[in-house]
Amino acid sequence: MPYDSLRDWISALDRAGELKRIRAEVDPILEITEITDRVSKSTSTASGEGARATKSRPGGPALLFENVKGYRTPVLINQFGSARRMCMALGVESLDDVAERIRGFMDVKSPQGFLDKVKMLPMLAEMGKFFPRTVASGPCKEVVRRDRFSLLDMPVLKCWPKDAGRFITLPCVITRDPLSGKRNVGMYRMQVYDERTAGMHWQRQKVGAEHYREMLRRAAGGDQATADGRWAAVDSMARTSGGARLASGSQPKGKMEVAVAIGTEPALTFSAIVPAPPEVEEFIIAGFLRQKPVELVKCETVDLEVPATAEYILEGYVNLDELRTEGPFGDHTGFYSLEDEYPVFHVTCITHRKDPIYATTIVGKPPMEDAWMGKAVERIFLPMMKLTIPELVDINLPVEGIFHNLMIVSIRKSYPGQARKVMNAIWSLGQAMFTKVIVVVDEDVNVQDLREVALKALNHIDPERDIQFTLGPVDSLDHASRLPDYGSKIGIDATRKWASEGFARPWPDEIVMDGTTKMIVDKKWKELGIE
Repeated sequence: MPYDSLRDWISALDRAGELKRIRAEVDPILEITEITDRVSKSTSTASGEGARATKSRPGGPALLFENVKGYRTPVLINQFGSARRMCMALGVESLDDVAERIRGFMDVKSPQGFLDKVKMLPMLAEMGKFFPRTVASGPCKEVVRRDRFSLLDMPVLKCWPKDAGRFITLPCVITRDPLSGKRNVGMYRMQVYDERTAGMHWQRQKVGAEHYREMLRRAAGGDQATADGRWAAVDSMARTSGGARLASGSQPKGKMEVAVAIGTEPALTFSAIVPAPPEVEEFIIAGFLRQKPVELVKCETVDLEVPATAEYILEGYVNLDELRTEGPFGDHTGFYSLEDEYPVFHVTCITHRKDPIYATTIVGKPPMEDAWMGKAVERIFLPMMKLTIPELVDINLPVEGIFHNLMIVSIRKSYPGQARKVMNAIWSLGQAMFTKVIVVVDEDVNVQDLREVALKALNHIDPERDIQFTLGPVDSLDHASRLPDYGSKIGIDATRKWASEGFARPWPDEIVMDGTTKMIVDKKWKELGIE
């Protein structure tokens, strides 16, 4: 059953024994981070309604801090911080259940005749119920503040000692494509500068940044070269003048409207991080995941629609001629991402529920809450990857690899050089283009077992023959790359080598005990008294 709001979700966590209420006073400056970091790297004991057996689970419980120093607003964190809670958030027993639903839709064949079209009607009707619908009003409008509002009224965390300030870390940032009119919901951290401005950390490859660039093109009369020149000029001026606007007559005029939802129901929050194609609205993805449409309401001061049941809505705009220094920020790599220049979000109105709840997260050295969210993305979007790369069997993005640093792939090998074809196909897929290291193994290797992967991959490679390097876009958070957003990547072909690949020697068999002996020892095991 879908959750209609963050509050429904919190109640479900409470009933399932997955929520810990903290009544002691805690400070949003560093203290909540330290507590949550310890919890997210521990195990929790399941109990209460819905937990038949008491057992430990990695990730610790979700935390609701009810007594935040200097604030009356409670803070929810670590809501997605375990495999069980990720499944609960999406209303499934296993993440593979979502993948199966996706696979079912992708298996639909083009109708060949009238009967086939009739058979498709129920599925088309089901798809229709995923689309968002606009309602007259909603709980997010219980309090409307067009003046006398402040971002500092929210208990925004300062996460790590060297952070540049407080950061909003779990926002659903809503923009509209100037060309198609389609909405996008992305998740980009926001450094709070003062009561009414914040940094908008959309990296250059993100959809929000592309909407911003398109607005620059429009300001340039559609001329690409002029728009690119203006972007470079804005960027250069910001870097040399500490974030001031351009003073020249060539500056791009105009504003881009933005809305930010904080404290949304879990399917929508998760949808904001999925690597969906730009033409597919995240509101539709959320509807698919929750099997119920997302309800939207119109903003007060900008022409955008926002989730009706969100705890907070921030309305505002970014200027096309303004960048400002943002960062450093303790990031999911386990290192601080360095300061850089990003657009500035100006708040024009804040609406919120009565007695709102502030939802947030922290990132840092794994494992943390984002690890479980990333694993969900991995499992759910495997069927989509198989559309483009049909020989894929399974993938693993190890948490310690920070997702974009390492991808282990098993394939059904059919022809020489196929592993290299797969590497290049992965580097062509959306956010997968940032993958720094790809290891390709045969289909009989369990990519989820890192010990097996290490044993077989390291045994199977001849480094000079089986490793290839390539240059291309890398994640903006990659502090080791030679240039910002541009660097090298490596692919490792750890499959068995064939004669058609120039390998003339015999390939040895793997050591495996025969089945009969294993059965005999299984029967004798108890009487051996070893355990």
